[in-house]
Formats: sequence, C-alpha cells, structure tokens
Amino acid sequence: MKQLLSYLAFFCCVGSAFSQQGYKTTDSHTELRKIESDIKGYSDEMINGKHWYLRFVADSLFTRGFVKALKVKNSFSYRFDSIQTVSSIYAPDSSFRIFTWQMMRDYTYYRQRGAIQMHTSDGSLKLFPLFDVSDFTKNPNDSVRDTRNWIGAIYYRILMHTVGDRKIYTLFGFDENGPRSNKKWIEILTFDEDGIPHFGGDYFKFETSKKDTVKAPTLYRYSVEYKKEARLKLNFDKDENMIVYDHVSSESEEPENPYTFVPDGSYEGFKWTGDRWEHVSKLPTQILGNGNAPLESAILDEDGNVNQTKLDEMIKKNKVLQQEEDKENNKPVDKKSPPKKPKQQPQQQNEY
Repeated sequence: MKQLLSYLAFFCCVGSAFSQQGYKTTDSHTELRKIESDIKGYSDEMINGKHWYLRFVADSLFTRGFVKALKVKNSFSYRFDSIQTVSSIYAPDSSFRIFTWQMMRDYTYYRQRGAIQMHTSDGSLKLFPLFDVSDFTKNPNDSVRDTRNWIGAIYYRILMHTVGDRKIYTLFGFDENGPRSNKKWIEILTFDEDGIPHFGGDYFKFETSKKDTVKAPTLYRYSVEYKKEARLKLNFDKDENMIVYDHVSSESEEPENPYTFVPDGSYEGFKWTGDRWEHVSKLPTQILGNGNAPLESAILDEDGNVNQTKLDEMIKKNKVLQQEEDKENNKPVDKKSPPKKPKQQPQQQNEY
C-alpha cells in the first residue's frame, strides 16, 4: 500500500506540473507536437506498465493531456503518429475520426477507452467520449446504444455506405475480452439529425429456413468469439467486395464454450445489398487472406461435416503445445489451467 501511495503521489506531482505548463505559441502544429511529446510516455506506460495501478494512473494522465491536445485549434488534421498504443482512424468521408485503446488490470479484466472527434469548419473541438459497459451487459448485440453505453473494442477499419440521405458507418473491432477468449466485432455507427452518434442498428440480414417457427432475434452488431491462442481474420475483402471472416468450430466438441472455438478452414461473410449487410453462410475455401489456413488443414468437408480425424489431430497438437508452454513456465500440466498472461502489444495496427 505504501508503494502504491508513493507511485500515486509521484504521478500526481508530475500531472500537476504537466497541467501548469503553458503552450502559448500561435503555431498549432508546434504546440501539438510539444504536447504529444509530453504524453507519449504516459501512452506507453498505460499499456506496458508493470503494475495495474501504474497503468491506470498513466491512463488518467494520458487522457488529461490528450484532451488538452485535441482542444488546440485545427487538431483534427494532426495524426499523433508517435502515440502507438492508441488506434486512430478517420472515416472515409473525413467527417470524424475515432480513437480507441485498451486498459488491462490483469489477464482476466480488460476495458476499452475511446472518443469520437468530429470535423468542424472553424477548427474547434467537438468530442464525444466513449464509456465501455461490456462487463455489465448480458446481451451486447440486442440494442442501439449511445456513447455512455458503448460496447468497447479497438477499431481497425471503417467503411461507409449511404441509405437515402443517411450515412451508415461499419466499424471493425478487436476485444481481448477475457482470460480464455477474444472477440472480433462488426459495429454500426450512425449520427442522428442533431449530429449525436449512436452505435448499432438493424443492418444485418440472415437467411431463414421455412422450417424455422421462431423468428431469430434482430442483431444490432455482430461478433465472433474464439479461443485466446487462435488467430481469426475478419475484414473487408476488396476483391470479393464483401466482409470475409473465418468460420469457427469447437476444437473439443464443446459448442457451449466459445473459448474452445478455432477457425476450421471454412469462411463466412456479409455482402452489402444496398441497405444492409446480408449474411453469406458459406464461401469458397480458396478465399484465403493473410494468415489463414489452407484447405488441407480444414476440419470441415465440402458439405460442412466435421472431419473427426483432422479434428482429433488438431486437439492433440494443441494439448502438446499447452504442455510445452506449461513446462517452459514451470507450471504443472493441467488441462483446466488458464492460459498464461498474454503479452501486451501496441493496439495501433492496420489489420487484426
């Protein structure tokens, strides 16, 4: 506790000194570059700090300094290139940009931070902070939400479509979610007549069978949850002109546990049909983006049936890898033991 208080006292002193610094230059770019230099250390510490309380304090100080920078006139065009732990992407029409980053207490608790900066004609700041409520939401896909009830994610791409006189933005996001699984998100962002942002919308259409007697619930955003150690691709494919992502299956025949889901070699997608994303349940297996497995490793055949032999091989391989990992970390081999704490990486990436 004394160590914690000492660290807090230190950062408070630094923060106080930071807030008293004057940036009276009339050159906005020089002013922004100076503030960026001052907050860069905080941006690194809030992701890579050794202790959770150092990360949380650094996050607070970074946020304070970052908002100070955004208040500088014409900051919208300044890219903050040295801040590598914060994702910053502009809308295709340059009407806004969105910042997102992540806070981690430990490998069981993740929380996203974010803000939307609007483009203004006079260069003044119009900012909408985002408040992540994922941990308090049982059904994150079932509603349109405002900025105070945001389902947090680190966004890595934005698409734009027009329906009537309304612009529909589709955001692709990544969330470390928890100790055993990650999530990829397809989020919808719109602005009402007053320019207020709203997340989610009835823009997803799924195939229905004549045998279905119960209408499927409307999804206002879409997500794929999968095993922590797996690598899942979800992005817009320009060649196919559609969203393409890995289909996942349980590697241990536990469909009730998403943390067992891994890419199975087949693909799904969404095609924009003029006013919404229409789900495509099965895509040709030759659609492979970077990092995807070739057809030979697929555990589904052409009819969508599980190849039990290949599934067993995958399960066996994963168990061996887990045992080797536990041995390297001097841990007893335990099938139920959680994965080791993932290494923190900067969140500013072009594609996940």
